[in-house]
This record gives sequence, structure tokens and C-alpha cells, in this order.
Amino acid sequence: MAAAGADSMGFGGIVRSFCWVSALILMFSLPNGCGAIWLNLPGSGTKCVSEEIQNNVVVLADYTVVAEDQSEGYPTISAKVTSPYGNPLHHQENVTHGQFAFTTTESGNYLACFWLDTHHQGRGASVNLDWRIGIAARDWESVAKKEKIEGVELELRKLEGAVEAIHENLLYLKAREAEMRTVSETTNSRIAWFSIMSLGMCIVVSALQLWHLKGFFQKKKLI
Repeated sequence: MAAAGADSMGFGGIVRSFCWVSALILMFSLPNGCGAIWLNLPGSGTKCVSEEIQNNVVVLADYTVVAEDQSEGYPTISAKVTSPYGNPLHHQENVTHGQFAFTTTESGNYLACFWLDTHHQGRGASVNLDWRIGIAARDWESVAKKEKIEGVELELRKLEGAVEAIHENLLYLKAREAEMRTVSETTNSRIAWFSIMSLGMCIVVSALQLWHLKGFFQKKKLI
């Protein structure tokens, strides 16, 4: 009986730990996975959305045009995706739907812009953008078939992938924090040297003014 009770409590502890780990992973991974975004395109002009992504991350996205007035058919749009340094990653024109996929090679803000084509400007339209990043972009069906896993093993594999993504994200944030700290320290050092130089110049100017006034008063025989 005691052994059975101990086994039961051990299993219950494992289940509770599994639930806590799952909750923490979901809490950290969902904001980074993005999701569906609705963009209302203006009659003329461009609508953009950006996402800060670290290096070596898989990005998948699908976009579809939804017209407010479907009696005249679906308007066509143009789409362009650029990297933080302005390198084009995707460019399509005269389309009602499309997709793009790439692996990031730079850390920073990736920009996706959409606009109505010239012959459709003036009409109202929206774009449904399904943007998936990192762990959310992985094809788990292919992983399950390749590794021959299913059920709990597949869920544990997903959790393992989520933990790896969180770890990489924490390392990225740590590197960014160190970079910002270095910039802050460099800026503070420059400000300190500028303050010292300004104080030195003020002292020199004051000394020159005193020397000039002393000479002036001596010439006027006031002192």
C-alpha cells in the first residue's frame, strides 16, 4: 500500500510538473510565434507590419486579400518583404494571395509592406497575414513521420523545441542587453570627457579674461 501510494504521488508530481512546464512554455512561446494579422489597406498608400527577429530563425507567412465589396471581384495587391538592412526577401505584384518563407540571416526588424495596385486604388480591401516564426513555423507532421513519433512523444518533442527556442531567445536578449550596456557606458564616458573639456575651457577662458582685464586696468593706471 505504501509503495502504491508513493508511486501514485510520484506520478501526480510528474503530471503537475508537466503542466507547469507546459504553461510556462506556452506563456513564453505564444507571443513570439505571431499569428494572423488583419491589415486594412488604404485606397492609396502602403500598409506595413514589422517584427523584430533574431538571426537564424525560420519565418513562414501566407497572405490573402479580402475585399469589402466583392461585386467587382477581388482587388490585386503588391507585397514586399525586406530585411533590417533593406535587402529584398519577397516581392510580388498583381496578386490576391501569396506566401513567403525564409531563414533570417540578420537580427533586427523585418518589414512586410502591402499596397493596392494602381488600377484598384480607391477601393477598400484588407489583407489577412498569417505570420509564423520559429517554433510556430515548424512542420510537426513531417517531424513526426521522419522521427516516427506520435502522441505524448510528439508533444514532448514540441515542448523540447519550444524550450530550445526560449533558450535561444534569452541568449539573444542577453546579447542585446550587453550591447545596449556597452553603448550606454560608451555614451556616459563621452559625456564625462565632454564635461571635463567644457570645464577646462571655461577655466582657460576665465583666466584669459582676468589677464586681459588686469592689463587693461594697468594701462589705464587704475591699479
